[in-house]
This record gives sequence, C-alpha cells and structure tokens, in this order.
Amino acid sequence: MVKVKDKVIMITGAGGGLGSEMARLLCNNGAKVWLMDLDAEKGQAAADDISAAGGFARFLKMDVTSEDDWNHAIQTAVENCGRLDVLVNNAGINIRKPVEEMSIDEWCTMMRVNTGSTFLGCKYAIPVMRNQGGGAIINTSSVCGLIGHKYTPEAYTASKGAVTMLTKAIASRYAKDGIRCNSIHPSTVDTPFVQVLFQDPQRKAERLGEVPLGRLATAADVANAVLYLASDEASFINGVALPIDGGVTCY
Repeated sequence: MVKVKDKVIMITGAGGGLGSEMARLLCNNGAKVWLMDLDAEKGQAAADDISAAGGFARFLKMDVTSEDDWNHAIQTAVENCGRLDVLVNNAGINIRKPVEEMSIDEWCTMMRVNTGSTFLGCKYAIPVMRNQGGGAIINTSSVCGLIGHKYTPEAYTASKGAVTMLTKAIASRYAKDGIRCNSIHPSTVDTPFVQVLFQDPQRKAERLGEVPLGRLATAADVANAVLYLASDEASFINGVALPIDGGVTCY
C-alpha cells in the first residue's frame, strides 16, 4: 500500500468527477481529506459519501480565486488537523471558444481560475509546509499544458501551460524546504460531458484516434497518479510533468 495514511490533504474542485475520485481514493488509503469547491451541493455530497464509507472527509465551500477563501481554508484545515501535507490544485474551467471569438474578459477569467487559483494555493500552502518541515503540491494541468492541441481552445492551452511552468518554478525554489511540486497532465477523460460530445461520430473518432492506447483516460487513472505523487514512495519526485494520456504526447 502506498503511504498516505493520516496525511492531511486538500483538494480544490473536489465536487467534480476527477476531484471527488481523487478524494475517495486518498481516503480509502487512510488520508484525511478536505474537499473544496464552489458548488456546495456537489462538494458536500462527495464528502458525505466518503464519510459514510468510513473515510475522513470534510467539505469547505470555496472560491479558488479569493485570497480570503484560501487563507480561511488552509487555516481551518491546520487548526483542525495540525498540519497540511498535500495540496492538490485541481479546480479549473474551460470556456470553449477559439481565440478569434473569445473576449479579453473571457481570456482573463480563464487565467484567473486556472492559473490564478494554482498560484494562490501555492502561496498559502508553502509557508505552512515550510514551517512543518515539508509537504507536496500537485497541480492539475493537461496534455494541453505540454503540447498545442487543435481540438482545444487556445486560452485553455495557455492557462495550462502556465500551470506547468509555475509547477517547475515552485519545485526548483522550494525543494530546499522539503516541498515537492509536480503536475499531472490528463488527456481527454471519460466524463458525462465527453459522452455527450461523443454522440458526434467525427469528434469521437478524432479524440480516440490520437490516443495510442485506443481509449480515454478514466477518473481512476488520474486519481491513481495523484495517490502516487502524494505518497511517501514519491519522495524523490519533484518538478515532474506527468502525462496521464495513453501516449498522446509521445509523438
């Protein structure tokens, strides 16, 4: 078993399919998980499901673009659990417009949520982790944070590329404090939204055709990568951009 037992872990965007699967797997392996999401109904439901199964799961409603919300959330976790071992910056949005149709306000919104929230999470987690002797930060990027992707809006690709390089910058500066920082890069994940997208045979063929393994990523595929990077077994993994993509980025 990977060693995350009793680790205190915070996950943003935890009410969604990826975030809730991460929380569930980490709790099943003995972690104490704080789920954070703007959607209180989904976030609380996910935490309740995990708690009902015997896991330690607590929900905090949170706007990931708010400094006050970040400060409050991390203080709450530390006051209740005594420390913060792992932060998973997982929240993100995608305004699905090509660059020529997108307004500057929409562009800025994408950057504020996808990149700004990751910046804020790192900003407020690092002092806590430094003071306790270390920790780990895991940032959810995308294959679009590694390559240009013709099926994906340019703003999303730009925001995830920024997350990729922010991760490496954090990793290089704060390793001396015992803080590891890595990013994960899923390809298209099998979600209800994607299943609707796949009602169009052409889009289904496009997305599956770019994956050498011939299938979509699952939420469990992504959660397993987070479990590893959060664990003691990954203690020498720092500054890595880990594709979870079936080979999309190997060309």
